[in-house]
Amino acid sequence: MKKIFLLLFLIGFLLTSILRLNTALAQTDRCADPNAVKDMNPSELSGCIDNLTKAKNQSIAATAGVQKQVTGIKARISQIQNTIPVKEQQIADSEARLLKLMESLNDSIKKYYIKTQSVCVFCELLLSKSISEFTKIQTYQQISIDQDKALITNTATLVRDLQIQKKNLEAEKIALADVKTKLDKVVSEAQAYQSTLSSQIASLSARQQQILAQRLAGLNLPHSLGGGPLICTDDRKIDPGFGNAFAFFTFGIPHRVGMNQYGAWGRAKAGQSEEQILQAYFQNFEFQSGRENESVIVNGTNEFNQTFNNETMNIEEYLKHLHEMPTSWTDNNSAALKAQAIAARSYALRVYADKLADNDPNNNFLAPSQADQVIKREFNDSNWINAVTATNGKIMAADGKPIKGWFASTSGGYTFTSADVWGGTTSWTKRLRDTNGDVASFSDIQNKSYDKDSKCLYAAQGWRNEYGKSAWLRPNEVADIANTLLLVKADSSTREHLYQTDKSNPAGTDNWDSGRVKQELQNRNIPPYDNVSSISVSADFGSGITTSISFSGSRSDTFDGNEFKDRFNLRAPANLQIVGPLYNIETR
Repeated sequence: MKKIFLLLFLIGFLLTSILRLNTALAQTDRCADPNAVKDMNPSELSGCIDNLTKAKNQSIAATAGVQKQVTGIKARISQIQNTIPVKEQQIADSEARLLKLMESLNDSIKKYYIKTQSVCVFCELLLSKSISEFTKIQTYQQISIDQDKALITNTATLVRDLQIQKKNLEAEKIALADVKTKLDKVVSEAQAYQSTLSSQIASLSARQQQILAQRLAGLNLPHSLGGGPLICTDDRKIDPGFGNAFAFFTFGIPHRVGMNQYGAWGRAKAGQSEEQILQAYFQNFEFQSGRENESVIVNGTNEFNQTFNNETMNIEEYLKHLHEMPTSWTDNNSAALKAQAIAARSYALRVYADKLADNDPNNNFLAPSQADQVIKREFNDSNWINAVTATNGKIMAADGKPIKGWFASTSGGYTFTSADVWGGTTSWTKRLRDTNGDVASFSDIQNKSYDKDSKCLYAAQGWRNEYGKSAWLRPNEVADIANTLLLVKADSSTREHLYQTDKSNPAGTDNWDSGRVKQELQNRNIPPYDNVSSISVSADFGSGITTSISFSGSRSDTFDGNEFKDRFNLRAPANLQIVGPLYNIETR
């Protein structure tokens, strides 16, 4: 029992330690308040995310240390538990012996009573032939009495000891159960706390990405080819008028989910059929026919200033008005066009059904624009009509329902799941390296991607009126972005002052220019970048993500790739943006 009480004491100490740590790391109510989060600017959100992430990591580290002690405690518990069956068997054996003793106990008690009460010492002396015989008789009687007495005493002692053993064993079982409960609580309390932090971080991250997306929307990049021709300029051919220039080139443009339209064309040219193309971009679905008699309602204005007023259209008629892919892509019996028709039919039927299920009278129709899919008043040309007719009523389905057959113009060699881009869960989108062969470098992606014919496969997004209307940055501008990242990592409270300096501050305060940022770093004993001479990036070519970016100049640092991308998108001038997870640096 002493060992168990010691374990209880140790567990209590560990539990208290974890709870104290969690309390000490608990964040402000503002970071955990959903209503407050709605009003936060990106700087405040990033500050909360940093603090919550730090708290989570510290809790995980502390829990890992406790886990070692927990393992030792569990080993001791196992040892103690292993003795319980032995003790139970000992008690059972004692009870069996007791039953046998009890059989003769009553006779022994009676004999003992008779012998002690009916012995006539004087009579025995008269009847004895001699003193010697009398002495022997007395001795034998006393021995018999003592034996009966010992039997009675031993039996009583056994009963008492057996009761004590059973009582102690029951107490030990209860104590062990308490130990196990408290032991589970030690870890579960920490894990519950970490789960709460993870939920808060996810919520804040989603809000931050929403704000960043608003700036990204300013680039007016089309999600699909239905929004008009792709206009991506190769800034490598533009002279900005200064040397030692840097530009950040992104692979692909939003949103990289589902079918890569240029990739579908590339696959068709490589000989793949429409079904093979769709099976490359989607998973966990089956092809299904017979949906040609369903209808949808179209309402709204498209990108070509054509308006639809709650018009009911048969799904096949609707598709003939669709303008989402160049109809000149007729390679391999128009496999790309047929894949587009099946994906668009699936998307329209699923989205329309979901909107009806939501029962929102203000959103119970399909928009004729990129908000859903681009359709025009006029029919598309014969190549497209033939593709629609050839796939009449055919969809991709999962669990008997059409899937959202998302598509994007240029995925940049990689596709991602809808959860990666928008959150939520779907079973049919997937991460895909969309290349014809292995990839080990940025040049491999440009040469082997199925969407390599897209002008937006590899491009710097955004531009300024000066510097040849390009995305080239001067070394001091890149140094400033790196300095803001250094500063915000050192002191998250400075975030609201670190937006782009050529526009108003969204937090309603002042933007610090590059000189002020340098001074703030120096005030914190952090040497700033005075210049940047070179930049390099590292990428995971399996998943299509830039993992880190390294700067050299007046100092050297390596930053997380996604962390730098978000900082760049908040600080870079004009509308310059890194628009995807995979990017590279170009210099001239």
